[in-house]
Amino acid sequence: MPKLLFSKGIVESSACDKGKAKENLFDSECKGLMLEIRPTGRKTYCLRYLDSRGQQRQLKLADSRDISLSQARQLADKYRSQIAMGEDPLAKKADLKKVPKLESFANETYLPFVETYKRSWKCDRGLLNNHVLPIFGRKYMDEITKQDIIKFIADHRTTHAPGSVNRVIILLRYMFNLAIKWETTGLTKNPTAGIPLLEENNKKERYLTSEEAQRLLVALQESCNPMLQFMIPMLILTGARKMEVFRAKWSDFNFEQRIWRIPLTKSGKCRHVPMSDGVIRLLTNIPRICEYVFPNPKTNEPYDSVFNSWDTARKSVGLGDVRLHDLRHSFASFLINNGRSLYEVQKILGHTQVKTTQRYAHLSQESLIAAANEASNAVPIPWAMPNQVSEVPLLQVINS
Repeated sequence: MPKLLFSKGIVESSACDKGKAKENLFDSECKGLMLEIRPTGRKTYCLRYLDSRGQQRQLKLADSRDISLSQARQLADKYRSQIAMGEDPLAKKADLKKVPKLESFANETYLPFVETYKRSWKCDRGLLNNHVLPIFGRKYMDEITKQDIIKFIADHRTTHAPGSVNRVIILLRYMFNLAIKWETTGLTKNPTAGIPLLEENNKKERYLTSEEAQRLLVALQESCNPMLQFMIPMLILTGARKMEVFRAKWSDFNFEQRIWRIPLTKSGKCRHVPMSDGVIRLLTNIPRICEYVFPNPKTNEPYDSVFNSWDTARKSVGLGDVRLHDLRHSFASFLINNGRSLYEVQKILGHTQVKTTQRYAHLSQESLIAAANEASNAVPIPWAMPNQVSEVPLLQVINS
């Protein structure tokens, strides 16, 4: 392997001998600097060195047409210093190649993982396909910066509600946390860290009053859907979610212990709901057609939706703004306004965190007034008309 003092003239005039695949020349001034010459005339500066295991490695620096000889020597010196400090530039390059693009991580790693346990994984796929991947999909995960996320939020906020933007932030945060937890090459920081969620002021709060509930129950008797008169009261009396009621089976109810076992909830876990007197009376009036408590009479299978019959019933009594999920809110409201604790409501609704229950814990104006009146009851303040100066005995004495 020829070793000589490189010069601009030597670099430009050197050629590869015929019959050879390449020619390697080494610079006598800069340790390890090599000029690789191909039969095509292409010349590439390289650095040959020994790695920490004593194995010979070769790092390509740049095409001789892109940098000068002095720049090649500076680059070689820089990498030799790194190697002396225990850093292997080729290993770094190899690691960079292992860093996945967000698109491949999402489709090949993240989604297959969440499919194993997350019931709402299809929602994640929709968020990724519609909002995340069109922007970040082709980027390597270590290229996505905090500034990229902030800009994305600002742009997204112009066309989407805060709640929609927050769902994307939460998804990205979770994905990057998993990638770091799984020691994905090249990832040490989560670009969403420290970025707060947007404030949401669009939480819809609608609670049935007792009078509205009575009007609704009357309307259900006239519904074309024979099961609606049982399904809606079940939602009101238990605070259960729509699909928990739709898919309820007779075998889930223990009338002796007064417990309704819901085998699969939103969290993916089983939970137990106490059966009130009203629930028991309701269930005893439902004809047993099949294994399901509230089946579609035409198919003996659970309903997927009762929107049309529900929409007709609610609008017929002026409650067109009441959603099925509002019946769950109303259940919590009825309990709270009748003196039950947040802890009790939390357990019945199956919430893992009390802050979720607090959203449903609506207190009626009557309850708030009654609570405020406790202060008046504790500290009675006599009613008195404003004093008249001429009627105050002390002043009369002084004046006299």
